[in-house]
Amino acid sequence: MTLFTVSSAYASAIKQTKGDFEDKFRQLEEVLPTPNVYRNASGEPGEKYWQQKVDYKIKISLDENKRRLTGTEDITYQNNSPYKLKYLWVQLDQNIFKEDSIANVANNFGGVGRRGPYTAPGDAKTPAKISLGELRRQQFMADNELGYEISAVKDSRGKAIDFTVVGTQMRIDLPKPLKSGEDVEFTIDFAFNIVEEDAVSARSGYEHFPDDAREGGNDIFLLAQWFPRLHAYTDYEGWNNKEFLGRGEFTLEFGDYEVEIEVPADHIVSSTGVLTNPKDVLTKTQRKRLEKAKTAKRPVFIVTEEEALANEKAGTNKRKTWKFKAENVRDFAWASSRKFMWDAKGYDQGGDDMPFVMAMSFYPKEGGDLWKKYSTESVIHTMEVYSRYSFDYPYPTAQSVNGPVGGMEYPMITFNGPRTELQDDGSRTYSQAEKRFLIGVVIHEIGHIYFPMIVNSDERQWTWMDEGLNSFLDGVAGREWDPNIPWGVEPRDIVGYMKSEQQVPIMTQSDSVLRLGPNAYTKPAAALNILREVVLGRELFDFAFKEFSVRWKFKRPTPADFFRTMEEASGVDLDWFWRGWFYSTDHVDIAIDKVYQMRLDTHDPDIDFARLRDIENNKPSSLFVERNKAEGKELWINRNPDVSDFYDENDRFTVTNKERNDYQDFLKGLKPWERKALERAVKEDKNYYVLEFSNKGGLVMPILLELTYKDGSVEEQYIPAEIWRRTPKHVRKLIVTDKDKELASVVVDPGWETADVDVENNHYPRQIIPSRVEAYKKKKRSGKVHRDIMQDIKTELKKDQEASDKDKAE
Repeated sequence: MTLFTVSSAYASAIKQTKGDFEDKFRQLEEVLPTPNVYRNASGEPGEKYWQQKVDYKIKISLDENKRRLTGTEDITYQNNSPYKLKYLWVQLDQNIFKEDSIANVANNFGGVGRRGPYTAPGDAKTPAKISLGELRRQQFMADNELGYEISAVKDSRGKAIDFTVVGTQMRIDLPKPLKSGEDVEFTIDFAFNIVEEDAVSARSGYEHFPDDAREGGNDIFLLAQWFPRLHAYTDYEGWNNKEFLGRGEFTLEFGDYEVEIEVPADHIVSSTGVLTNPKDVLTKTQRKRLEKAKTAKRPVFIVTEEEALANEKAGTNKRKTWKFKAENVRDFAWASSRKFMWDAKGYDQGGDDMPFVMAMSFYPKEGGDLWKKYSTESVIHTMEVYSRYSFDYPYPTAQSVNGPVGGMEYPMITFNGPRTELQDDGSRTYSQAEKRFLIGVVIHEIGHIYFPMIVNSDERQWTWMDEGLNSFLDGVAGREWDPNIPWGVEPRDIVGYMKSEQQVPIMTQSDSVLRLGPNAYTKPAAALNILREVVLGRELFDFAFKEFSVRWKFKRPTPADFFRTMEEASGVDLDWFWRGWFYSTDHVDIAIDKVYQMRLDTHDPDIDFARLRDIENNKPSSLFVERNKAEGKELWINRNPDVSDFYDENDRFTVTNKERNDYQDFLKGLKPWERKALERAVKEDKNYYVLEFSNKGGLVMPILLELTYKDGSVEEQYIPAEIWRRTPKHVRKLIVTDKDKELASVVVDPGWETADVDVENNHYPRQIIPSRVEAYKKKKRSGKVHRDIMQDIKTELKKDQEASDKDKAE
């Protein structure tokens, strides 16, 4: 029995052949590493999971005038792996600034791969260009001896150990193999000249303020990647000895630190860890202010603006040593300057791990009211939100420091760049953009203390595992601060990149990514936003994400551990999602092509024939006939009514008893359940709509529908991604409505929640595309030949200011 009439297009929609069918739901097990005793199939650390531990005792001295660091570090390396180690690999990140480093020699002129500003490569029509910033960088590197000077590597008895420097790495050959469960102690003496961050666009360095009142000006020093650090040795790769090229950041081991930092006596130091000698470096007043800050409602100044300004002017030849201790951290960074004012506020987060945290900010006068109002408060807001989605903040301090680095993160300390603008009347103001930038960058960088400083992913390989996860969460925290600020994690924010030719899979190694921001930050953040809001729902997603965070707190997860945990904890097969979003360059473009409206074939001629007549009568009339009517032409049959027969009164839809008898015979042939189902369907007289969709972008996704009915009501429907499982290019969906709910229009993804790159094909019927016609004035041509040289040559030459002042004095 055939109840519906559908077109032959249905056959092509379900076509599956060797040359046409692609399984978008193929399981990822063929791609992911095989589970083992170190990492199990559920995404948990295995029963024999291990990681190394490295402890450091460092003494460092800052020569402000020479902008140079000199130090010695005593390292204890504990081999927790089941393997014997003949040598150790150390990271020498400062060597990236050497003239012959791979990063410098292999750098593309167009700048692809460089962290900082770059010039666009030329083409046949546009000559190549070089920026003044790039010239400044080249000149600074030519004028300064950069990179590490390793003066000694010694064992615990002071005996020299052989070592070999390989670019940004150093191999230390152990006197004897280090067995599983053993540790080894050794010392490295090192020094290097600090780079000017504004010149080389690094993650650390100094910033010079020549206009400060002090003779020679002042500097802010942000010190990261400043000491030789052990490479990670892991169960999934062994030694992670990948050259530091700039984009792929770090993979490090946890350990305990004791660090002594010698600086000019008028400097204020912010650092990873806890200050252990406050009486030696802080005044009694400053210590009292710190105590008051613990319970204050708003940040309390430990060093006031007035005190910082006084420090800027004075200067001293005396020295102080600040001592810090940090436990279970994977890195150590610090900042130092006499320009710093310092505010602090206590945060009672409760819990058992770290019930009290001191939030602090360090910034110069250039930070102004922007920093006074928002920096420390943003730090606390971040901890409050992130702890809900992961775990309680486990360290005693969380700091935001203003300096030349736009944004970087380390355990307990972050570097953040936005500032105020000095006006002619001496006031300092800031734009709405700078306010948004400060709040956003503080949330992002403090969030990084969770990911990857605690959930210790491998940034050298998978930038998205720290930047993407963190960008997703900073979007959650940011929108809880102010949803009107564009946080850049909405699905609509990634549309341009998703359809661009520069897109590479998210799972691309960090240094090979073409466009780091969209690939490592925005796309994974948008993907997780979609996973939470569209695919899983908040309850399932939040439970699984928290489970992943807790499982891998102070451990080293891989992408497979994340994928497996999210599936195992949510109870949803997500292999299609990971494959499409993380392993491919497909994009979302789901089009609604056709909508078929159908009525039930009742087989009752008194019903069906009447419907057919209505359809016929509702067809548009012939233009010829309508014009004849308008001209008053009378039909021949009307002028001669006596010439007529039976068919002038009965059309082809007239029902006879023969059709009625056939219908009765049809009913008699039905089984009882068939007749019952048919009679109910006839009575209900529902509308049957078949919606036809095509997947033009390749990325399978749920189909979000907005159905608008002729009575003005609107309904939303969710079709899971599994609809594409057998026909990933074309699908059809049956929508059944009550007889009084006739469909007027359909919209796919009406809220732009799936990163669909073409919203024009999301409407049925199609809509007029909003645009505008702009009137414009033709611009004057600007080539050299179009200059009015005859006029321009009359222009008087301007004198520089110094010569002008001299002329006035004379």
